Amino acid sequence: MAEPSSKALDGLRVKIDAVDQELLQLLRRRLDLVAEVGAIKHKDGVPIYAPKREASMLAKRRAEAEAMGIPPQLIEDLLRRMMRESYISENDVGFKRIHPTLGPVVIVGGAGKLGQVFANLFGLSGYEVRILDKADWARAPQLLADAGAVVISVPIEATCEVIERLPPLPVDCLLVDLTSIKQGPLAAMLRVHPGPVLGLHPMFGPDVSSLAKQVVVVCHGRAEAKYQWLLEQIQIWGARLHEAPASEHDQAMQLVQAMRHFTAFVYGLHLKREHADIEQLLQFSSPIYRLELAMVGRLFAQDPSLYADIIFAQPDALARARHYLQRYQEALALLEAGDKAGFCDSFAEVAEWFGDFAEQFRSESANMLMVANDSRSV
Repeated sequence: MAEPSSKALDGLRVKIDAVDQELLQLLRRRLDLVAEVGAIKHKDGVPIYAPKREASMLAKRRAEAEAMGIPPQLIEDLLRRMMRESYISENDVGFKRIHPTLGPVVIVGGAGKLGQVFANLFGLSGYEVRILDKADWARAPQLLADAGAVVISVPIEATCEVIERLPPLPVDCLLVDLTSIKQGPLAAMLRVHPGPVLGLHPMFGPDVSSLAKQVVVVCHGRAEAKYQWLLEQIQIWGARLHEAPASEHDQAMQLVQAMRHFTAFVYGLHLKREHADIEQLLQFSSPIYRLELAMVGRLFAQDPSLYADIIFAQPDALARARHYLQRYQEALALLEAGDKAGFCDSFAEVAEWFGDFAEQFRSESANMLMVANDSRSV
């Protein structure tokens, strides 16, 4: 059915189109200014992400919007989207090279997706980057002979084996890995290399377009002073650093990664075995369930071996899964008994444990739900 129209409506639409054109011109001007900012940051070695500046600017724009009768959330949404584009565009300018005398950076596994991300970042910072992949091991001694840093970016199950296979590295060469499990790889690197050693875990996937606001976990190894340049370089790329002992990191990852992925896998398996109609589920989905379903579906759009490595490589994964099963059976017992009061008691117990984080997460998820609903196409 054709959309109703009238001269008055058409006239207003023409005016709206003209305003949209003005907005485009303003966006072009803003992007040009951002490019100038990026050039200065590149020259001075300033991180692309400045949290205090961003928070202050957003607070001012929200207040100004409210005074003009514009919903504050509207201007914040627009600005956050523009800032995300700005962070991406700053990649085109490049970054200051913190260690100008460093020898070549060799990415072991650099043909992989995450390895490519770091190879690109080092390249944008002016470092010489070499790739050492499966087919290149015959040339490993040659590629590594004068290396300034060696970055291990291979699947979890192969990480320690690859580290053990490395030929002797220059004594001052930095050896660093990017694995999502830290204790084993860190111990292996300390064992095979007497020089500086560092364990890193980038808390993001290879599909990121910018490191702005991303988190990289730092597990110190040996000769911390000799790899401060890399930590500073990562911050210039826009990431935030979180330091933690390797054991603490691995314990957290059991819940944050392994159990979360395992739970999503089981739920996806359940939907498949129940012969669920995904299109129908989407039609009946509230924004929150649509987002949850999207996160489950996202898992199955990726390489299964990656998630198998994450889940199976955790030493306590089986025990954690059994604990989860026990909690599920406890909840199932409440359902079988029709015990709504018991359910509410358990619910309140968990809510008390979450404390103020529950309200924080409710607020954060509200913004995500709006974005998810806006992008709805089915």
